[in-house]
Amino acid sequence: MFKEPDRRRIYLMRHGEAAYLREDGTVVDDTRVVPLTPFGRDQAHRQAELLAGVEFDRAVCSGLPRTRETAGIVLRGRDGPTLEIVEPLEEIQGGDRHEPEDLGAWIQHIANPWADAAKPGARFIGGELFSDFSDRVIPAFQALVAQQDWRCLLLVLHGGVNRLLLNHVMNLPLGGTLTVEQDTCCINIIDLDMEDGAVVRYLVRAINITGYNLSKAGIHLTDMERAAKRMAAQISSRPE
Repeated sequence: MFKEPDRRRIYLMRHGEAAYLREDGTVVDDTRVVPLTPFGRDQAHRQAELLAGVEFDRAVCSGLPRTRETAGIVLRGRDGPTLEIVEPLEEIQGGDRHEPEDLGAWIQHIANPWADAAKPGARFIGGELFSDFSDRVIPAFQALVAQQDWRCLLLVLHGGVNRLLLNHVMNLPLGGTLTVEQDTCCINIIDLDMEDGAVVRYLVRAINITGYNLSKAGIHLTDMERAAKRMAAQISSRPE
């Protein structure tokens, strides 16, 4: 006889487009506190329409404004659940912004900051160690998974965090983050098969769904590639 699995589901979202840039095109001083852009809010509303028929019994975000705002839009008009904050799920942190002598190499590194993620001692753009990032995010995720008070969980997090979690559930090495893109406000769907309160299998149902642009028309660069392109344009436009 067929025994139906004890299966739970996670809707893992990235926040909508955030206002990292000033009107002059320069990056804000503290990217941790930025809100969504008008387009980012529109993305969140479009994704909320996709999720309108899904009943969440828990909802969690990292607590940074861009995840709070995105989750708030998705949950708006629902009777519940109350949005919870899990701070260890915040995005990986880069170092202080500076321009080294080899600008070309530096810009290429900005475009692909995960390239050396699997190397011992590697840091994200001179900031947080990739190993430290993994050591704070994965246990926080596992603690949520271990809790038995939900069947359908909304997680609204960040591009880097989501890549790391997808690597974790697909048993990919840390460097595998290079193969998983997370467009702004995307949705990933992950099922969990449970036995005696423990996960025995993850099933990845969908990755990087963008209901506001299902065909990905016009989306060719990653966020970091767009940032590197802007930096290169700013540097080239400076007076000699």
